[in-house]
Amino acid sequence: LRYFNVFGPRQDPHGPYAAVIPLFVDGIMNNKAVYINGDGEQTRDFTFVENAVQANVRGMLAENDAAFAQAYNVAVGENFSVNFLYNAIREQLGLEHQPTYRDPRAGDIHDSLANISKAQELLGYQPTQRFLDGLKKTVEFFKELTPAS
Repeated sequence: LRYFNVFGPRQDPHGPYAAVIPLFVDGIMNNKAVYINGDGEQTRDFTFVENAVQANVRGMLAENDAAFAQAYNVAVGENFSVNFLYNAIREQLGLEHQPTYRDPRAGDIHDSLANISKAQELLGYQPTQRFLDGLKKTVEFFKELTPAS
């Protein structure tokens, strides 16, 4: 299974491999710098963790011989810009914050959008959580961790 930008509650925003969503949530909530590489118009296919779990279960339980020894993209099949992501998080938190733009990272692709048709056809995979629904659950999780001031 090839996962595309999996995110969800309980991701560590402080680890060496911290993903963009917990980094943005933590930065905005704690009024810390949030860095966006490039102009922020690069896109990603963000995949809520519940969709990744479903793909794993369907892969484990597959009985169709054609499904074995295949590579599958696990995603939603929709992409959103990093700027859209940043603004959606900021709006859900209801906080004022400005990102810091910096040079693009060498080697980063500009657009990422998964073709999930093979996983749908051979595994019966169908993402049940859209990006914004998963983002709302993730932001709510982090809000519950932070005591009100």
